[in-house]
Amino acid sequence: MQPSRDISRLLEIMAALRNPDGGCPWDLAQDYMSIRNYTIEEAYEVADAIERQDFDDLRDELGDLLLQPVFHAQMATEDGRFDFGDVVQAITEKLIRRHPHVFGEQAARDAGGAKARWDDVKEDERKAKASKRDGEASVLDDVPMVLPSLARAEKLTKRAAKVGFDWPDVPAVLAKVTEELDELQAAATNRQRHEEMGDLLFAVANLARHLHIDPEAALRDANAKFTRRFHYVEDRAKADGVAMADAGLERLDGYWNEIRAADKAS
Repeated sequence: MQPSRDISRLLEIMAALRNPDGGCPWDLAQDYMSIRNYTIEEAYEVADAIERQDFDDLRDELGDLLLQPVFHAQMATEDGRFDFGDVVQAITEKLIRRHPHVFGEQAARDAGGAKARWDDVKEDERKAKASKRDGEASVLDDVPMVLPSLARAEKLTKRAAKVGFDWPDVPAVLAKVTEELDELQAAATNRQRHEEMGDLLFAVANLARHLHIDPEAALRDANAKFTRRFHYVEDRAKADGVAMADAGLERLDGYWNEIRAADKAS
């Protein structure tokens, strides 16, 4: 078996790995549920390579991500459900259907018009799915449960806003965030604090949407900033010959303020 630029070779390799006669024991032991988290992780690693602008890494991570649908499709082929060709057929049909201004007779004069047509087609698709399950279509349909909670909260509020269920402006959302913070402070039990913390985070995600900020990306950047600054604190303590556990909060906070000041000056 030799490497190739052809997708058919990847399909052949995956089939060989899953072959009960001489395949890989680990690959043979997997099922849809056992590899679903790998699918999510690979998507995050692609996003990480993009943020770092590391295009060699991006090429490799896209390959790792591509393996996931190939893996799932191979298992589905074995189960007689569908194969990789069906996956390609489905996405090509969807792209053509959602771009009538490109592949049909409709016209879209700008990106906004194209997005509006995309949303209209998606709404039709949601209604079609609802009819299959004998239910009413909801604007919240198709918001994946497996999204990170902060990202899902932002997406849920965005969907609700499309039908007018939304705060009128940023000050109104800020007031809601303050209200939720007050309720968290007033909570008397762990159960109440749990609920109020969720409400506060949901309100913050909604505020981020109103400010045109991706809350998941903002928190990811904050995590990266905290990590970088904390590494500085560790390095400063080491340079002073002080163990972190023995340094005391005042000293550690002094190190932290050094890197904060340096960041603001840069």
